[in-house]
Amino acid sequence: MDRRRFPVDPWRLVETEFSLDDVGVTETLFALGNGYLGLRGNHPEGRHAHEQGTFINGFHETFPIRHAEQAYGFAEVGQTIINAPDAKVMRVYVDDEPLAFDVADIRDYEHALDLRRGVITRRVRWMTPSGKDVLIESDRMVSFEEKHLAAMRVTVTVLNADAPVTISCQLINRQDGEDVYGGAAPGGASAKKAGFDPRKAEKIHDRVLQPQEYWQSGGRSALSYRVTESRMTLAVVADHLIETENDYSARTLVEPDIAKNVFRVQARAGVPVTVTKLVSYHTSRGVPARELVDRGRRTLDRVEAEGVQTQYDRQAAWMDAFWQRSDVVIGGRDDLQQATRWCLFQLAQAAARADGQGVPAKGVTGSGYSGHYFWDTEIYVLPFLIYTSPVWARNALRMRYLMLPAARKRAGQLNEAGALFPWRTISGEEASAYYAAGTAQYHINADVSFALGKYVRATGDDEFLYREGVDIAVETARLWATLGFWRFTEDGEPEVFHIHGVTGPDEYTTVVNDNLFTNVMARYNLRFAARIVREMAEEAPAEYAAMVARLGLDDGEPDAWDAAAEAMHIPYSEALGIHPQDAVFLEREVWDLENTPTEQRPLLLHFHPLVIYRYQVLKQADVVLALYLQGNHFTDDEKLADFEYYDPLTTGDSTLSAVVQAILAAEVGYQDLALQYFAQSIFVDLGDLHHNAADGVHVASAGGVWTALVAGFGGMRDHYGELSFDPRLPKDWPSLSFPLQWRGTPLQVTITRRELTVTAGEGDPVAFSVRGRDVEVVGGATVSVPLAGQGPVIAGRPTLGDLGESLREDGTLLSASVPSATMTTSIPVVTGSLPVSELAHPREEHGNLGVDS
Repeated sequence: MDRRRFPVDPWRLVETEFSLDDVGVTETLFALGNGYLGLRGNHPEGRHAHEQGTFINGFHETFPIRHAEQAYGFAEVGQTIINAPDAKVMRVYVDDEPLAFDVADIRDYEHALDLRRGVITRRVRWMTPSGKDVLIESDRMVSFEEKHLAAMRVTVTVLNADAPVTISCQLINRQDGEDVYGGAAPGGASAKKAGFDPRKAEKIHDRVLQPQEYWQSGGRSALSYRVTESRMTLAVVADHLIETENDYSARTLVEPDIAKNVFRVQARAGVPVTVTKLVSYHTSRGVPARELVDRGRRTLDRVEAEGVQTQYDRQAAWMDAFWQRSDVVIGGRDDLQQATRWCLFQLAQAAARADGQGVPAKGVTGSGYSGHYFWDTEIYVLPFLIYTSPVWARNALRMRYLMLPAARKRAGQLNEAGALFPWRTISGEEASAYYAAGTAQYHINADVSFALGKYVRATGDDEFLYREGVDIAVETARLWATLGFWRFTEDGEPEVFHIHGVTGPDEYTTVVNDNLFTNVMARYNLRFAARIVREMAEEAPAEYAAMVARLGLDDGEPDAWDAAAEAMHIPYSEALGIHPQDAVFLEREVWDLENTPTEQRPLLLHFHPLVIYRYQVLKQADVVLALYLQGNHFTDDEKLADFEYYDPLTTGDSTLSAVVQAILAAEVGYQDLALQYFAQSIFVDLGDLHHNAADGVHVASAGGVWTALVAGFGGMRDHYGELSFDPRLPKDWPSLSFPLQWRGTPLQVTITRRELTVTAGEGDPVAFSVRGRDVEVVGGATVSVPLAGQGPVIAGRPTLGDLGESLREDGTLLSASVPSATMTTSIPVVTGSLPVSELAHPREEHGNLGVDS
């Protein structure tokens, strides 16, 4: 980050200089949301934006997916988030001259996100062409307490003269056309011709929002719409309040796609004018728009009766409670502290009031990934929610429960039993048009069940598990039982269980047999389902009977799941002492990432998928992610060997990768490298490291930052529902402190180089272990455990050259290369070689085995 422009402040993100060059990035960095409603950080002038965005979680349009060549079972209906009507516009004119940042004489500027209060503020000193010295102060808030409410204020003071001032407030339907000031920032990155990028949202060129009721009454304006194809409805109602001792008049205009409330003020020198805009958004899957307008009226009536300042005070109180249960404190590093708090705030903005909707990949900060929900939620976001705000985690899991009817239908389309969750979706229907890197990622079923198990272990919420969660576990296990297949001995006895034709987390390797991550996670899923079914039969017979009747569970199914789990094929190469990513991964050529030109990164934007698929090259951690999530099933030596093999092959082209690499690097001993990966993760948006922050916040990466801190450097694990710690505090950090909730008891964990201290709040005693030593802390007490160092330390980082020499099975050497279209007729001279294993084959795994983890 440019620390002159964005100075270090542990509780604020401050911009001290306006720039049009990266306006899309700053729109994302200063976006506000609450999990339901999101406002991009567009300036109230409404000009020169990368994307004038207002997004509502789940509010979407549908469209037919047109495949060049259709086949049975392909996804048919696409979904994309809609840009809701924009209420952010509050334009200021002095002497009828508009404030326009591309030409204005700006004498002072500060734009700040206050992380303590959850409010954006902006302060501008503007010298007009006629010599008026104008102070413009504004703020903006999306309420966490009032789910449907946004509030914004602007105060204008002409400091040195009397002058006419106009404040023009607008509601604009931007989805179906910009206003006259719309469009990209001149000369900015968003104005450049955009190339192909599968991460961006689809564009719908037909009319999306069909006008319904619209009107104005006094200072209140209302617009409402029905979505053309999805038939969803929306209403936005806004009140406009003016406070000033100056004389003023008000003008209004309303049309189907715009409403204006304009205040004309005869401002006296030094006498301020404040206009407050209160906005309520309501959406529905089918309620008439008129009813939504009535809901918006009620919201604003209640808010105004309580008082505007009350809403800001409640926001501050809400934020205080959030930080008390969520704040991770890094001693002595205000730069990392600022970035950490920004990331944690993004998680609140993405999930707090999702209230049964999913957590979109970009939250409600941008249109990237079309507003879809992915596996990101369960693997990267839910751990933070589970241990800090478990109610939010339960809401996110309920979203998956509510998707089960569509997931059962999808499994049937693919000739499987049970349910198959969509790879990407808003409505619950599969929306991924590219099955190889979409539907084939069956591991999403295990990811959801894994998050369910983590939630139940950490919270003890058996009520949710027995009433709804068990349906997720059973239906996902059923899919694995039919997707996989048995290989038999000569005597006809089942020997090994395989899963073929799947894609793991690494989307640079698709549709493979026995992807290690998939098999390991499916094994967990099968064991977990079998265990909770038996547990219910013993401990909750009434709920068990209801579940059996509801799901038609056969008595033999849990035994079949356990048998498949025990016999699951886990690829392993004895020659290399590593776990192959899949059955044939080690037979591929090795991509020489170290000598790949930077202008050819990320690979997905410069190489055809078929080129990438031929190589040992990873978009993101795959085996390494399995080593973390199911770490109790791998030995320390196996983790080190796997990490050292795969790290040089991992591009990090996915923002999901660095956080996982940081965790495993810290665990196996590459502690300096862990810090490097952590820095990549924590600044992925703040530093725009992947050059797409303008599309919205990388919410999963933000969630991964918490996991990297707590699980990576804090060494926290919860295998088998047993809380444990094995810290890896970085050498230049004096301390690391974080709160956790464990089965209703709040804990505060503090790590220094010499000891780990846990303080418990009110609640039941909590048992945990520190490097194998059993400890218990009771409510209101503190315990400290001495630490002998911070784990193993290995200098540097693994490289391709470290892999040594090895032969293919046919005796030839394997060397790394970069794909090239250059033709050659010469015989290549091998100057270096890389190891290739024997064919992966079944073996007994090492590590701590158990019924599930």
